[in-house]
Amino acid sequence: MLIDYLRRVAEYNLLIVAIELFLIGLVVYWVVDFLEGTRGERLFRSVVLILIVGFLILNLVVKRFDFARLQFLYNGFLIFVLIIAVTAFQPEIRRALISIGRPSLRTSSSQKAEKSIDQIIDAVMQLSASKTGAIIVIERKVALGEFIETGVWLDSEVSTELLRTIFFPDTALHDMAVVIRGDRIVAASVQLPLAEEGSIGGVELGSRHRAAIGITSGSDAICLVVSEETGIISIAEGGRLTRNIDRSQLRQYLCTEAKDKQSFFGRLRRTNAEKYPLKK
Repeated sequence: MLIDYLRRVAEYNLLIVAIELFLIGLVVYWVVDFLEGTRGERLFRSVVLILIVGFLILNLVVKRFDFARLQFLYNGFLIFVLIIAVTAFQPEIRRALISIGRPSLRTSSSQKAEKSIDQIIDAVMQLSASKTGAIIVIERKVALGEFIETGVWLDSEVSTELLRTIFFPDTALHDMAVVIRGDRIVAASVQLPLAEEGSIGGVELGSRHRAAIGITSGSDAICLVVSEETGIISIAEGGRLTRNIDRSQLRQYLCTEAKDKQSFFGRLRRTNAEKYPLKK
């Protein structure tokens, strides 16, 4: 039966079949991406699986043996699944219609990036104001899987409230680092490698700052540190640490294109080194 089905498929124009499959794949990808992180994601996957299995059974068995009644029942089942899907996906459908009607030229990915940056900045500034120690690692091209495995897996959307809750003193996850990948908080309580004291030029820094230098020395990650003693915000990248970052500098740094980040970082480092020399 499977051979017969493949033989019938081979009779079609392969170019047209490829285009159709590509377009179907785009639609499915867009729906899965839109539903990611919502309660409708798993439901959608289940519905797609049921439809695929039903379609294969219909083409391999029903049509070959002319089971007209089974085909009639399957068509009725499809209508039933459609009604259930519309009911189950009502919040997601409403959100999709709102997003389509919203006058915006930005892509969803850029919107997610801007939202994540805003949430991170708000969290860092609030943690700084309350002198709550924190260390946030933003993963880039080099994967940090070996370090993530040492922590507690979260896979949650980046939010100011969640970051503040994680680093709240005496909570189970407040110690060590948080790792962010894209717009998701991947893990908390992640143990990072500490830089050797000698590599910092004799400057006495706490374990958070040494961890920030350590993780950025061996990867292209960005690390944000909030001092528990002073509330000072620092940025580490490429094994270098820049301290006394204010809100505008933090936003400018996180929003700067990758090709400009190195020059901006060097300029920011020199400026703050003159304004706020480190104590030896």
